[in-house]
Amino acid sequence: MTERLGRRSVLKGLAAVPVVLAAGGCAQRHSTTPPGVLNIGQISNSVAFLPLFVAEKNGYFTQEGITLGDRPRLGTGAKVAAALKSGSVDLGAGVITDAFNLGKIDEGMRIVSSLVTEYYVDIVVPPWFRGPTDSAPIEQKIAALVGKSIGITGPASGTEALVTYLFRSIGRNATTDSTLVNLGSATTSAIGALKSRRVDALAFFQPIAQQAAAAKVGSVYISPARGDVPSLRGALHGVVFSTKKLLDRKHDELAGFQRAMQRALDDIHGDPKKARALLGAYLKDSNPAALDALVPILAKEVPASPAVERGPYDIALKFHLDSGLIKKGPEYAAVVRDLPPLA
Repeated sequence: MTERLGRRSVLKGLAAVPVVLAAGGCAQRHSTTPPGVLNIGQISNSVAFLPLFVAEKNGYFTQEGITLGDRPRLGTGAKVAAALKSGSVDLGAGVITDAFNLGKIDEGMRIVSSLVTEYYVDIVVPPWFRGPTDSAPIEQKIAALVGKSIGITGPASGTEALVTYLFRSIGRNATTDSTLVNLGSATTSAIGALKSRRVDALAFFQPIAQQAAAAKVGSVYISPARGDVPSLRGALHGVVFSTKKLLDRKHDELAGFQRAMQRALDDIHGDPKKARALLGAYLKDSNPAALDALVPILAKEVPASPAVERGPYDIALKFHLDSGLIKKGPEYAAVVRDLPPLA
């Protein structure tokens, strides 16, 4: 009954997407879920959200007194933000770009948990792409993308944000100097678009690059997570976020959520074989070679604690300001205010 109720609430929230996001001054709703229950909306099944899967699979939420009412995959950060604004989800799992976009219309935006502290979107190109080699300067590699069709998940996303930033770094405008193709968040759509030559490149979250490589249809061309973009090293990227009005009603539940997340992160950073098994259960349709490639990457980019640290936050904030994605951003102290302390 709780799950059905949660699903109806989420659908009501999504029906209000155009109104909610356009009218920043409209009234916010409190959580529509009962005490002890958390609805968690996330964009997709990218690697950033592995800790949520681990905590659910291993029963950590239940053991910490939390009932998951619903955990829909909403497809875009805008839909996650709309669901938060409507109160149909209590927590949103996305990238920090989504949190900043929500912050533009809601000064009560709060970043609850850190999920990934590297920018985990890669530029992926097919075998027939003609461009500089891996050893070439980053500026030359970006220039090779000018005039190309580049697949992204959608507007105002972390995937678009990376392309915007890279083009701007060489004095170009991604909107006019390339063709950005909205593909949604489904793996099949991204890989299919690359394979069919609908796009010349992808700007997509992990594990798309690893899956493309395993299928021999693409390879990593530019990867902030491996250090290709020095200014993005250590940036907070994958996050769980919410609003003050929602959290005011769910303070105890959030404390339990954070304890469960810490246990999940401990598992991911524990035995590599166990981490590989958890990843395989999460991305169950993925090529084994792609999963093998991801395990050492996850060890570097998944934080040891869900705490939102100032250093990674400030790197991410500077990226968004420098790229023009936001004109001003909330100070660190503002986005972590009112959160319960980590046990």
